[in-house]
Amino acid sequence: MGGDAPRPLADRLRPRTLEEVVGQDHILGEGAPLARMIRAGRLSSIIFWGPPGVGKTTIARLLADQSDLEFEQISAVFSGVADLRKVFDRAEGRRAVGKGTLLFVDEIHRFNKAQQDGFLPHMESGLITLIGATTENPSFELNGALLSRAQVLVLHRLDDAALEKLLRRAEETEKKTLPLTDEARERLCVMADGDGRALLNMAEEVFAEPDGNIIDVAALAEIVQRRAPLYDKSDDSHYNLASALQKSIRGSDVDAALYWAARMLAGGEDPRFILRRLIVIASEDIGNADPQALPLAIAARDAYEFLGQPEGEIAIGQLVAYLGTAPKSNRAYTAFKKAKARARETGSLPPPPHAMKAPTKMMKELGYSDGYVYDHDTERAFAGLNYFPPDMPRETFYEPSPFGFDKEIEKRLAYWRKLRERKD
Repeated sequence: MGGDAPRPLADRLRPRTLEEVVGQDHILGEGAPLARMIRAGRLSSIIFWGPPGVGKTTIARLLADQSDLEFEQISAVFSGVADLRKVFDRAEGRRAVGKGTLLFVDEIHRFNKAQQDGFLPHMESGLITLIGATTENPSFELNGALLSRAQVLVLHRLDDAALEKLLRRAEETEKKTLPLTDEARERLCVMADGDGRALLNMAEEVFAEPDGNIIDVAALAEIVQRRAPLYDKSDDSHYNLASALQKSIRGSDVDAALYWAARMLAGGEDPRFILRRLIVIASEDIGNADPQALPLAIAARDAYEFLGQPEGEIAIGQLVAYLGTAPKSNRAYTAFKKAKARARETGSLPPPPHAMKAPTKMMKELGYSDGYVYDHDTERAFAGLNYFPPDMPRETFYEPSPFGFDKEIEKRLAYWRKLRERKD
């Protein structure tokens, strides 16, 4: 028997019009950027930035149809300079007969700088309308010259409402209802993690089950191999989740901090990267409000190295819980930033003579160490000498916060200020 091979459900449900695209109303809806371009009849070059399975390729293809442009598609993963040259040659041939070309480049960030620069003259001449798709942050991965000639549009991961709409379309196409309990249907959407294509692929597996079985959550897990959370250590997710972890700790939201740390580990992040970030947080965000935070962070790193997986993750969880609930102060961090800025401004001012050692006779004759008072020999173990350069007025860099141990430090500083004032 002949005939075409069966097409996957996701392919059969690919939208045929822009109105059928779900979850991207912010760029396709009335008054949104793409709707305005289409209405004006002027489609500019675009970079689509968003996660997998949200419609980047589909929208590009539909834009070509809507704008009466020939659709050309290449992938930066599999294409090189020779492939691009052929695309441009075909575009020249079309232009000669009055037909334009929309070139869709998937994973455009995979092209190097020279390859990205190769698009510029053809974009400027109008030979092609470029639509690039990327899962990476264009600000970091694409040339400034290319970005200046294209509009960046962000596509969102599909929310629950969009995913449910896709499931209903699948049921209409298959002419039957997914045999799932309500809880299992919700879990299927969670497992899709905002990826419409993945959702439909998993739904297809469920449709293939024998009729008459109602599938619960446990059975669903057996039918569909659970997808790992969307997390690529090489892309923005790596930095976004690390940022969410630090900001949750800084905001004393310990439960959210534990969640983000767990997400990173579940996604395959190197635990050492997480521990390095937590050590930074212990100094930057907690500082002297809880001086034990930094030693505990280093101890957690050592515990992880000693225990390995999976027991070492217990130390990470303990550390996240401790940092999330610790009093917070960035005053030591900001004080050092101010001091470094001032040091750059003041150049090579020498220390005052009493701050310098005089190990040789010549240095003593030059006045090194003159006027130094050994603090431990004084009544209060504080001589009150000024250790700033002689030509630089005293400055206050460190102003402890009113939280945690910082409060005790402020009491000491106030005491020493008073003694210094009396001496002056």
